[in-house]
Amino acid sequence: MGMLAKIRRMHLRDGLSIREISRRTGLSRNTVKRWLRQEGVTEPRYSTRVEASVLDPWAEQLEAALRTDAHRPVRDRRTAKALFEQIQAMGYPGSYPRVAVWVRRWRERQAQEPRRAAFVPMSFELGDAFQFDWSCEYVFVGGLRRRLEVAHTKLASSRAFWLTAYPTQSHEMLFDAHARAFAAFGGVPRRGIYDNMKTAVDKVGTGKARSVNIRFQAMCSHYLFDPEFCNPASGWEKGVVEKNVQDRRRQVWREAAERRWPDLASLNTWLAERCRQCWDESSHPDWPALKVAEVWQDEQARLMPVPKPFDGYVEHLVRVSATGLIHFQRNRYSVPTRHVNAILSLRVYPEQLVLVAEGIEVARHIRSFERDQTFFNWQHYIALVETKPGALRNGAPFKTMPEVLQTLQRHLLRHAGGDRVMTQVLAAVPVHGLDAVLVAAELALEAGRPSAEHVLNVLARLKEGLPIAALPHMGTPALREEPRADVHRYDQLRETRP
Repeated sequence: MGMLAKIRRMHLRDGLSIREISRRTGLSRNTVKRWLRQEGVTEPRYSTRVEASVLDPWAEQLEAALRTDAHRPVRDRRTAKALFEQIQAMGYPGSYPRVAVWVRRWRERQAQEPRRAAFVPMSFELGDAFQFDWSCEYVFVGGLRRRLEVAHTKLASSRAFWLTAYPTQSHEMLFDAHARAFAAFGGVPRRGIYDNMKTAVDKVGTGKARSVNIRFQAMCSHYLFDPEFCNPASGWEKGVVEKNVQDRRRQVWREAAERRWPDLASLNTWLAERCRQCWDESSHPDWPALKVAEVWQDEQARLMPVPKPFDGYVEHLVRVSATGLIHFQRNRYSVPTRHVNAILSLRVYPEQLVLVAEGIEVARHIRSFERDQTFFNWQHYIALVETKPGALRNGAPFKTMPEVLQTLQRHLLRHAGGDRVMTQVLAAVPVHGLDAVLVAAELALEAGRPSAEHVLNVLARLKEGLPIAALPHMGTPALREEPRADVHRYDQLRETRP
């Protein structure tokens, strides 16, 4: 209608001739006359010229492939390049740009089509349910840009949420995320709503039938809540936490990505403070006059009490090598050498690894998520070097000893038999404790002539409660009266008694 209205204004209002209107608009004079004579005429719509394309015989195959990919996860969908190579192998003679343009236009048409899916608004009672989900975020931790898996736990009624970042989505991370969230909420809801994540569901059955993981069931039994699982590919059934993932990316992770974090613990500490700030700043969607923190206070009174944290470790059986090491996730960790070639229980926690033999803890290490690293505890090898003192000089575990002991070792190894003397000092660590041995070694070094006897003597004096300030001034003991050689005493001993 734009051109028709323009022609009518030019002729009826401005008084221009048909020839002048034709010259200005580029339309023929017959067209201008016909439009002006007919009342209520509308501008004609001319159909777009359809030209045959070399891609037309393959359009159905491309459309079928794109519709199939629409039901797959985003990471598994084929790109236009992959589709081009697929039809090219079947005989397509055209170029890649034609396929890329066709795929882009098809996706644009699909995006413009009206959505027919309809959803029922959900409402939850206070203390009734929480929803859980994972998201993938990228931040700088320890000087490197790392991929983190973030646990989102959100109360369905009050909309209070809790975020915790982890390196992976394994079982121990899942259990720790629940423990932290329930402690922050001050209670446990009666239901938990999840998708069909592998750490919770071993097998998806028909309908709502699920084969739930044993350890996940143990956690639910510990906290006394009922787990519920959504239908496959039905994220809207836990839309509260799904929206939380999007909101937190715009609100929290944008700020976190601009900072540099020394370690994961400092990031999680900041996330805890930021979550509580968001509770105070955000209005509740159902009651805009109230903040999330105010509704959470009402919901907290209806939550079940929080028991002690679930001991959420994952247990593995590992064999100790001949060098006193166990292997876990391409890293090696030391174990007391008395357990060489034995099979131990490895309990995996989010931040620690605990090794247990016959129900007794024998070793504990800080867990590392790097690869191809070896972590020694030099005290695990003390009993071994007592029988093999020669291994002390180049032993890799003893390079991690405190600096005082390394200084004492360097001093002793200058003399013959120094490695055996040093093992005597190290053998005192399990008996007297590391702190006492470090003090004794430092005092022996200050005296100027350190030795195993000197260190053990200082340990004995420390144990008796002598003042430490007097110990450094003790020199080497000197005899007041030199012994005399008495050869006649030997003859007296040889005398036979009657």
